[in-house]
Amino acid sequence: MSVRAVVFDFDGVLADSEPLHLEAYQALLEPHGIHLDQQTYCERYLGYDDEGALRRIAADNGLLLGDEEIELLIVEKGHVFEALVGSRDVLYPGAADCVRRLAAAWPIGVASGALRADIDLMLRGAGIQPLFKFIVAAGDTDRTKPAPDPYLRAADLHGVPPGACVAIEDSHWGLDSARAAGMRTIAITHTYPRDTFADADVVVDSLNELTLDLISRL
Repeated sequence: MSVRAVVFDFDGVLADSEPLHLEAYQALLEPHGIHLDQQTYCERYLGYDDEGALRRIAADNGLLLGDEEIELLIVEKGHVFEALVGSRDVLYPGAADCVRRLAAAWPIGVASGALRADIDLMLRGAGIQPLFKFIVAAGDTDRTKPAPDPYLRAADLHGVPPGACVAIEDSHWGLDSARAAGMRTIAITHTYPRDTFADADVVVDSLNELTLDLISRL
């Protein structure tokens, strides 16, 4: 089946925003006596949306938080994250060129656990938001990655079978999600080393490697 759409994960693929998410979580959690380091964040929480990450962090640290408290923390984290995004350039080198290159050949979209407002903010800042035909963000599906729901929703929004889509991911949670949906997968080594992506169809080290020929050959 030929490729008919390309779906990007967002954080860690197009945007170098994971350090900003970590920084925002750290600012949020320090008052609760929780010290979140980079290794722990990458190993245990990176693949979750804000609600999933905060619930797991709370459980891991014996912090009892109700639904209302979680919602307030999510809102507060969003404010901190937005301020951080506004203070620096967050897209990876070559990200805008990669998006323009692939969008000229296929419809492209996003399937991410990030908040839609955060995604829109960064895409607008780079001037590439209009190139995306669909965005699946946090809250758009009942289940988040590693469940297949975000990628199934992305395929449905474009009206193509999942098997005709290529997903570009930076984590094993995302790859599990895309594979479970039936998509072909490309892993990029922005966040984890190459040897952790044995199950990906293709592994690349930079967005510059995502050529039309590479994706067409999938």
